[in-house]
Amino acid sequence: MKAIGLLGYFFIISVIAPAVAHAMHIMEGFLPKEQALLWGAAVIPFLAAGIRRIRGLLAAHPERKMILGLAAAFIFVLSALKIPSVTGSSSHPTGVGLSAVLFGPAVSSVLSGIVLIFQALLLAHGGLTTWGANTFSMGIAGAFVAWGIFKIACRVGLSEKIAIFLAAMLGDWATYLVTAGQLALAFPDAVGGVWAAYAKFLGIFALTQLPLAVSEGILSVVVYNTLTRYAALGMIDLWWNERRNHA
Repeated sequence: MKAIGLLGYFFIISVIAPAVAHAMHIMEGFLPKEQALLWGAAVIPFLAAGIRRIRGLLAAHPERKMILGLAAAFIFVLSALKIPSVTGSSSHPTGVGLSAVLFGPAVSSVLSGIVLIFQALLLAHGGLTTWGANTFSMGIAGAFVAWGIFKIACRVGLSEKIAIFLAAMLGDWATYLVTAGQLALAFPDAVGGVWAAYAKFLGIFALTQLPLAVSEGILSVVVYNTLTRYAALGMIDLWWNERRNHA
């Protein structure tokens, strides 16, 4: 019920927000061609590593396909609930923090890349020309920060729930720190240059992204608790918990 309530919250604020932008992250054609190509090239090594990881994972543990699919669906649903923020972009939860905890950041980068392709083609969120930039900000920067925060939180003795919450929340914020940087590089301020533009984009994003990230952290904890209950019933294997204990 808690998860349904939070999803309802995300849906309501995405509906009542004014329709200023029409894209998930950076919209189609919004970045200069050269920068779009550079971001696309930057994600290739991470995706290659993620694909190898997924192949090895499913070959050794084919029963984990269900949880992998759940992680991808979680990213798709949350990142599709957009709130217009900066012209040419939007704010929304990402969902990558949970998948980074469950499978690692490399796998999360692949899941995010797949989700972004489907959203660009089916929902007109984001775009194919900006797919590399969006994948880098959400699937790579967000996932690696979330994974790193989770590891640090566990090592300092924080509870699993707090670690999950911090991973999801800070991974979400990291996505928008990078997105703001991408937009600032593409559209520097006429007077203050890139850094002035970066400060402006961050200020606009913060209005919606700070509370969204907190909400995503709470929802991620709710979903994680549900998974642990299924594990207690013997329906799934809590392999990520064992991995954490040996970290």
